[in-house]
Amino acid sequence: MDGVPVTLRVIIVGAGKGGAALLELFTRSPDVEVAGVADVNPEAPGLCLARNLGIRTATDAQALIAEDRADLIVDVTGDPAIRALIVHHKSPRAEVMGGTSALLLWKLAQRERDLRDQLIQAEKLASIGTLASGIAHEINNPLYTITGLSEHLQDESRPEVVREYIEEIIAAGQRIAGIVQGLNNFARRPQAQDIGDIDLNHTLDEAVKMARRATVLDQVQVVTEYGAVTPIRGKADELLQVFVNLVTNAVQAMEGKGTLTLATTSVNGSIQATVQDSGPGIPHNNLNRIFDPFFTTKEQGKGTGLGLHIVRDIVTNYGGQITAESTLGLGATFTVKLPVSTQPAS
Repeated sequence: MDGVPVTLRVIIVGAGKGGAALLELFTRSPDVEVAGVADVNPEAPGLCLARNLGIRTATDAQALIAEDRADLIVDVTGDPAIRALIVHHKSPRAEVMGGTSALLLWKLAQRERDLRDQLIQAEKLASIGTLASGIAHEINNPLYTITGLSEHLQDESRPEVVREYIEEIIAAGQRIAGIVQGLNNFARRPQAQDIGDIDLNHTLDEAVKMARRATVLDQVQVVTEYGAVTPIRGKADELLQVFVNLVTNAVQAMEGKGTLTLATTSVNGSIQATVQDSGPGIPHNNLNRIFDPFFTTKEQGKGTGLGLHIVRDIVTNYGGQITAESTLGLGATFTVKLPVSTQPAS
């Protein structure tokens, strides 16, 4: 259509939950370029996300509003004074969206975010089904110990032996409690207050432990090449979900035999983590589609086709990137890059 730009340049004024939700929505659209985000609060969630994404931010909206290349200014503050400021200082070409229109757009963006969160949680629960047989095996071992020693205790009268049996029973019970606690932590829905400092090296080690419950690693050589990396600011269970998916996929691609290499390093202000397998590799025509929703090369009933799509969604929400490289016959490498100052938008 004549007069309509190919890419719409947008400025968001107001970076609270509504502004952050709109920023997430816009950054996932190939036809929208966010020129800047403004809010008086420098720690507003939308400003944190914008900084992670390398988008211009401001606590004084006037300079952004005067951006002569902006096509649309979205005011989600609901403040009449801010609206008047925008109208007074905006360039002639820029249109302004506010009031009811901005509220409707915010509600749609919030609904989209809620659906994304539900999808992430559903995929996480689906992956627990994959882990179920391994979890049962892992619990059965200490359970057999408890059962066997309890039977022996009925006929044992020597105090030192009774004490030894009881200590072993307690240790076995603690192992079961640890397994259940780890599973609960992985399965539960993340909360806003869960944000903290995350050691990616530790996260990768935990991902390998979780992957052992989904598949057999006895014939897989796990090689770790960890650097001294800065902790990432984020939600531990979200990043664990990313690497559980990547590690499990890698082991399954190798059919339980081969070399799994996990590495971390600092690169130009970002933390880079790689998961590399020695499997058959990914065909080039599939490599461009593996992050698409519902795309899978697994047998029917063995995967939702959403795992890698959700992995990319989580990484993008941290202002990061995920890429995949592969050579047929030599395996595949997935690389996750996260800004050092990263934290999720929600």
